[in-house]
Amino acid sequence: MSGRARLALCAAAATLMASCALLPLVTEPTWLLQLVPLVAIQTGAGAAARRVPLGRTLTVAAQALVTLMLLTLVFARGHALVGLIPGPDTFRYFADLLQQGTDDVSRYATPAPVTEGIKLMLIGGALLIGLLVDTLAVTFRSAAPAGLPLLALYSVAAGLSGGGADWLWFLVAAAGYLMLLLAEGRDRLAQWGRVFGGAPRTPGGPEGAVAPVRTGRRIGAVALGVALVAPLALPTINGGLLDAAGTGVGVGGGNGGTISAVNPLVSLRDNLNTNDDRQVLTLRTDSNDISDLYLRIVSLDDFDGTTWKPAQRHIVGVPDKLPTPIGLGSDIERGKVKTTVTAADWYAQDWLPMPYPPSDVKVSGRWRYEPVGMTLVGDRGQTTRGQTYQVTSLDVRPTAQQLAAAPQPPAALRREYTKVPSALPKVVARTAQEITAGASSHYEEAVRLQDWFAVNGGFQYDTSVEVGRGPGAIANFLKKKQGFCVHFSFAMAAMARTLGIPARVAVGFAPGTPQADGTVAVNQKDAHAWPELYFEGVGWTRFEPTPTRGTTPSYTQSDTPGSSLPEEALPSKGASSAPSAAASPSESCAGELRRLQACGSPSAAAVPHHEDGGAGWWWPLTGLGALLVLAVPLSPLLWRERLRGRRLGGHARTAGGSAAHTLAAWQELTDSAWDHGIAPDESLTARKAADRIVRLGHLDPATGAAVHRVADAVEQVLYAPAPRPAAGTAQDVRRVIEGLRSTVSTGTRLRARFLPRSSVRVLWAVSARWSALRTRIAAARPTLRRPSGQRG
Repeated sequence: MSGRARLALCAAAATLMASCALLPLVTEPTWLLQLVPLVAIQTGAGAAARRVPLGRTLTVAAQALVTLMLLTLVFARGHALVGLIPGPDTFRYFADLLQQGTDDVSRYATPAPVTEGIKLMLIGGALLIGLLVDTLAVTFRSAAPAGLPLLALYSVAAGLSGGGADWLWFLVAAAGYLMLLLAEGRDRLAQWGRVFGGAPRTPGGPEGAVAPVRTGRRIGAVALGVALVAPLALPTINGGLLDAAGTGVGVGGGNGGTISAVNPLVSLRDNLNTNDDRQVLTLRTDSNDISDLYLRIVSLDDFDGTTWKPAQRHIVGVPDKLPTPIGLGSDIERGKVKTTVTAADWYAQDWLPMPYPPSDVKVSGRWRYEPVGMTLVGDRGQTTRGQTYQVTSLDVRPTAQQLAAAPQPPAALRREYTKVPSALPKVVARTAQEITAGASSHYEEAVRLQDWFAVNGGFQYDTSVEVGRGPGAIANFLKKKQGFCVHFSFAMAAMARTLGIPARVAVGFAPGTPQADGTVAVNQKDAHAWPELYFEGVGWTRFEPTPTRGTTPSYTQSDTPGSSLPEEALPSKGASSAPSAAASPSESCAGELRRLQACGSPSAAAVPHHEDGGAGWWWPLTGLGALLVLAVPLSPLLWRERLRGRRLGGHARTAGGSAAHTLAAWQELTDSAWDHGIAPDESLTARKAADRIVRLGHLDPATGAAVHRVADAVEQVLYAPAPRPAAGTAQDVRRVIEGLRSTVSTGTRLRARFLPRSSVRVLWAVSARWSALRTRIAAARPTLRRPSGQRG
């Protein structure tokens, strides 16, 4: 394989390794499997164009054309000539698809589903980066600047994901870039006729061999530094839900950004167990019944089997009038409630506590709106401290019959809010099925769950109980039957999901205490969590499973003694499970339905549905990919350790075995010196090379003597008529390695261990074997020659 072909393969591999950083942004990795052959074809097109050869500009144009045809084949076959050649309709379709992808990105939280628009942005962006990397590194023979597009790809991914594993993807991308630099250095150095590694240069000596290495180091250092620092400047939230001091949402201009939040368990426990029950909020409302005046802060909709937490969400500017809540139909009775809220001077909360669902908010300061949960969050340090604001909210009053007759929700919403991880103990789903056995609707199942926790299940309210952590926490709570609102709401929402009911958990404050002056006082101990279940036509509906806390919603209270059901017969769940042929009863399709792709369909049957059972085939591939990702950055370390053990290990007790062992030990010594910054100089004798290693390595006399002993043994093997076996050569080499480690900086020592310079020998060995294989193949081919003196 030629040096340029090897460089092209490394460029393609670097692109794919950097693209792995995009994996946390979406729910499925299938797009990456689709990207691999596309990058291979793109790389092959460039290699073919350079072999013709075409000029550099024509080579890039040819690769760009092939890339466009690949995207057309994958995404726009029905809008192109013979499914491959793009035309005007193809570009219009691409524009529409990109617009759809932009809308999906703005509405979905990470990880987002792989819609066609998002897939086009992922694959198209990666192919564009691959084209830039191949152009810079291979066509223009400058691998060092090729790190900039790789850095851009990683930085975008790290900024959007906001996850804790960004360092892992950074290592993968950095390993791909370093591999590219090594391949280019090998190719450049080989052009001088032999390989040498940066020994001290004489005046007027060749400069080209060192320049790319030095340039690569400088650009690599800048790229690594920017990649580590850049994500720190991106907008995120790290504050607690009920903390006394907020952190804000970071930077942002008011038209975009994301939010995320931490688990509220600790904050809720602290507020409920406090000895100083301070007043948090003062309310003044025009409602005649404050028993349902819950103040909602945020919803927790991401369930990982251990706990519930808020997903990362897109935030926008606060609209003049908030949209109608998702799923609320026009036939549901409702009223309007105006509430004026005043926060205590000490209460600095990032989220704005409000009755749900809000329809209008009047508040001063820098606030942003999160459409999915219909919440307001402070921007750039804005908190509730001392704030007075007015909220107009809807008093939604569904009947039990309306909830029982609710049709199935849109498939996209049902998929997102009924996800249950495989780590959830089976006893949770089994218990839910036992409690709801014989129920005729999802509503009846929800009421039975609520009553089991709050009334007849034998549960006790206790804020000091410990139920443990991990996937078994909910199962442990169901066994002990002791806990506080977090445990009850988490468990009921999880059990509802196992029954196919969309569920999430809300965090905020339960109704406060009326005061003599007509106000309502909300204290720290009113902090509360409750489950919200979704019913099409009504929307997200509150339930109250926590005994002795809050108020039981009127639509879940029994009209008949001894029964948890309303008086009228309920329709069967089987009748309501079929998709409704009528249009959705929602008044609007704003916010979450658009985000979940549930808009624009005349019936629920038109919404695409993917069975959960067929979505797990790629988990083995994901596990294999994770192993490969871990192996890639550690492969140089593992290879050097294995090679060192083989070189310094046992050998045959013969003259030939001793000689081979001595030469291998010398090779290990020089490679270890190379790893620590002393490049080998093949023009020197063993004795002069030993002097050079001792001098440049600043070795102490004892370690220097060990270097010379190994060098003397090498000269014995090479020049003595009857070489004498040298004892202790392996121990001397190990002593030298320790001496080299003690004299260099921490950075050099870490590089020598994890990214040893001598690992480039692997590439050289592969190249040599490939060349030898090609030579053998060429020699084995039959050669047809015309016999001399004959005429054809």
